[in-house]
This record gives sequence, C-alpha cells and structure tokens, in this order.
Amino acid sequence: MLSLVRFFSYWLVLSAVVGASCLSGWAQAAPLDAYPQKPIQLLVSFAPGGTTDFMARTLADSLGKVLGQTVNVVNKAGGGGVIGTAELAHAPPDGYSLGIATVSTLAANPAINPKVPYNPLTDFTPIVNVAASPNLIAVNPRFPAKNYKAFLAELKNSPDQYNYATSGSGGIGHLQMELYKSLTGVKINHVPFRGAGPALNDTVTGQVAMVFDNLPSAMPYIRDGRLIPIVVAAPERLPSLPNVPTFKEVGLESVNRMAFYGLYGPKGLPANVVAKINAAVRKVLEDPAVRRRIEDSGSIVVANSPEQFAAQIRTEFEVYKRVVAQQKLLLN
Repeated sequence: MLSLVRFFSYWLVLSAVVGASCLSGWAQAAPLDAYPQKPIQLLVSFAPGGTTDFMARTLADSLGKVLGQTVNVVNKAGGGGVIGTAELAHAPPDGYSLGIATVSTLAANPAINPKVPYNPLTDFTPIVNVAASPNLIAVNPRFPAKNYKAFLAELKNSPDQYNYATSGSGGIGHLQMELYKSLTGVKINHVPFRGAGPALNDTVTGQVAMVFDNLPSAMPYIRDGRLIPIVVAAPERLPSLPNVPTFKEVGLESVNRMAFYGLYGPKGLPANVVAKINAAVRKVLEDPAVRRRIEDSGSIVVANSPEQFAAQIRTEFEVYKRVVAQQKLLLN
C-alpha cells in the first residue's frame, strides 16, 4: 500500500513539473507567434535631420500599419552613432527594440575605433538592408569653387584654411574624407557634429565650408541652392546630379562607396520574429509611394534577406579595416 502511495505521489509531482515546463514553453512561444503585441521602438543613432533619421521615418508609419503596432522613432545621438548603437546591443532580443543600421556605426566607426563597446559582427541580428545611398562632398555657396577641378585646386592652394563637417568622429563621412585627404594631399580640418542634421545646418549657414554627407539628407539643400555638390560616391553619375562627377571619375575609386541603411536588432532575435519583420519591410517597400520617396532622395531600394544583409555588413567592415590600416588613419 505504501509503495502505491509513493507511486501516485511521484506521478503527481512529475505531472506538475512536466505541465509547468510545457506551460512555460507555451508562454514563451506564444508572444513570439503573436508578435508584435505592443509598440516597437526604432532607434536612430544620430540627431534628427540626417539620412538615417529620414530612412527611419520613411519606414515607421507604414511598417507599423503592416505589423499592426505603432513604430516609434527614437533619436539617441552621440559618439558618431556609437552611443545609440551600444544601447541597442544591450536591449532585450524580443523584437521591440530595433534600429537603423549604418555603415558609420557597423563598419567605419568600429574599424577606426577598436574601443567601441560592441562587436558589429556578433552583437546584432541583421534583418534587412532597406536602401543604398550615395555619399558626396558639398560646399557652402560662398565657397570660391563650384566644380571639382576648382575645388581641388582651392584646397591645395589654401592648406588648413577650410573645415569640413560630418555626422561625427569615426563615421563614414569622417573616414571617407580622411581617405580623400590622404589620396589627394589636401589639408582641411574635421569638425564632428552629433548627426548629419546639425552638420548640414552649419555648412548651409557658412560656419563650416563643406560637408561630407549622404545624398538623401543633403538633397533638399542642394535643390534649394543652399549647398553646391562637388563630387559623389556612386556607381555612375546620378540622374538628379548629372553634372557632378563620381569619385571614380576623378581617379579616387577607393572613396567611391555607397552607404547602407538597414533594419537590425540585438543579437539573439528569434528567427520567426526576424522573418516577420523582414517580410513586413519588403511589403512596405513594395508601396509605390514609399519607394518613390526613397528613390527621390537619390537612394536605391534594396530589400534583401537577413543573410545577404549580414554579408554586406561584414564586407564593409573588412573594407574599412583595410582602409584604416593602409592609410594609417587615427581617430582624433
């Protein structure tokens, strides 16, 4: 009789444990299957007004409608994008904290600054590359040169007389301009800002002579005549800037690299959440109005797979590591 009592007691305990385990597993799986169940934060690691911010706000409303939850854009600027990127790296991997991935934060900055508090290749989950954007040098209209040949001559004739603005130290604008300086021998001084928006504003007002920026954020100022485009990083001349040569055309092919703007999250995002976000972004990018807004800014819609985007991030990181080593670039 005692052994029978022991058997039933053991059976009840085992059933409770197994049941609790199954219930716990269901509780963990259910939110993922039903994702999203609350608003999503889309982190931008730069100040408002730049291309990263533009891409985030272009996606946010439409992505929220497709996913059925609000997508809130949050700007966390500083450190050339490092502060906001580090925050995302430490966010819970539940799909409710996402960010806009950039070449500055995941390639250029880590390449020139080994002390960034994250690993660009292992601390994040790539989801989708939204768009590729040209970069360019543009000058204030009062700058004495209005085309590339005259621009280069002016810089060579006036060493250390001009400053250039970027979205921050260690970003793609900083790294590409320093590469440009090393290849041409010109001497100009770097003025880092907390994002492209402030950098553009000070260039437009004449506080800084020129800016190295992404085309989407610079284009409104170019259209209004408040900035003069000098040279652009793109595969070929752009229809929107037919008189502006590419870096390749002027003999600087190594500077002729476009920037990526994608969606990513902390490492460990569940595969089904990644797949759902990727599919939702692709659907948003099928909307002619969204595509037009991106393409009108001078960017190219990409909409690739998580695996393809991860490969792009790795490639750009390796490219900028080689640039830093070959040109002996240092973070000032």
